[in-house]
Amino acid sequence: MTAAALAGLVALSLAACGSDNATGGSSAASSSGSAAPALSGTLNGGGSSAQDKAQQAWIAGFQTTNPDATINYTKSDSGAGRKGLLDGSLAFAGTDAALDPTKEIATSGTACQGGKAIDLPVYISPIAIAFNVPGVTELNLSADTVAKIFSGAVTTWNDPAITADNPKATLSGPITVVYRSDDSGTTKNFTDYLKKAAPSVWNYDVTNTFPVTKDTFQGQNGTSAVVQGIQAGTGTIGYADASAVGSLGKVSVKVGSAFVAPTAAAAAAAVDASKRDTDGRADNDVAIKIDRTTTAAGAYPAILVSYLGVCDTYATAAQADLVKGYASYVVSSAGQDQAAKAAGSAPISDTLRKDVLSAIATIKAKG
Repeated sequence: MTAAALAGLVALSLAACGSDNATGGSSAASSSGSAAPALSGTLNGGGSSAQDKAQQAWIAGFQTTNPDATINYTKSDSGAGRKGLLDGSLAFAGTDAALDPTKEIATSGTACQGGKAIDLPVYISPIAIAFNVPGVTELNLSADTVAKIFSGAVTTWNDPAITADNPKATLSGPITVVYRSDDSGTTKNFTDYLKKAAPSVWNYDVTNTFPVTKDTFQGQNGTSAVVQGIQAGTGTIGYADASAVGSLGKVSVKVGSAFVAPTAAAAAAAVDASKRDTDGRADNDVAIKIDRTTTAAGAYPAILVSYLGVCDTYATAAQADLVKGYASYVVSSAGQDQAAKAAGSAPISDTLRKDVLSAIATIKAKG
């Protein structure tokens, strides 16, 4: 593709995303500005359960204006999504952690028709530290105290580390930790938060699988099962995408000298305080290096930035155009607003949208 054609493609995508009526039509529209034809074909994607509500909203909106297109999304976990993308069984993956440049992107050539897999950040959400303690609706915890609870160092609700920040709450009884037992990007983001925000307490690596197992801990497969496990118990605490925890109590974490609740606005503030991760990544691989230790006012650093993992090269032009059209709709203002309403996520910024659209414009057909 020539430089002029690429510039025109990005400009058209930006124009579509600036409109609340963005259709997600083919990004290969003519440079005259005429409306792109509706897309057709089938795309199979899957992975992140945290993305599921947003994905269903995106699919509904995209298929409304592209009735001959079928987008399938099967929620499971981020690991399964990435595996499907890299073995070629999925056209796109939902993943709550960016692809690893050396272990995943470097081995993606076969699935990506000689090209490579790239990351498109599309979904920003706080990870709620959810709890079920009778009579307690508000709970403040420092990062160190959260790390002590999830490492098993603090085992009762009336531990001084908890009561010091919650003098008005009536707290007692044992703590039961509920964690993700499957390969989870939510776990990777949560352990990244613990490792960076509480380095003197959390002595485990950042990992997709939760590293602590104790008699008082319960492992559950998937977001819904974690939430159900917290709801079913007494004195329970766990972590999950904030959109999924319903009426459960949500911890406000200490940021600087204030306690910040897990809201969409607070998650967006944390992303604004963070930089691009460029270590070993190509220009069209857009990953965010989340600042877990930010003290920015109103920022909630226990967040996940969830991605569409896609190939930059597909077998046919039709498939490449459909991936580009769907991804462009997902990051459009209309698509982001739909996700915010359906899942409570934070819309990406205009600056990040521009970067993602530039990456989408590099997707092409083999040959």
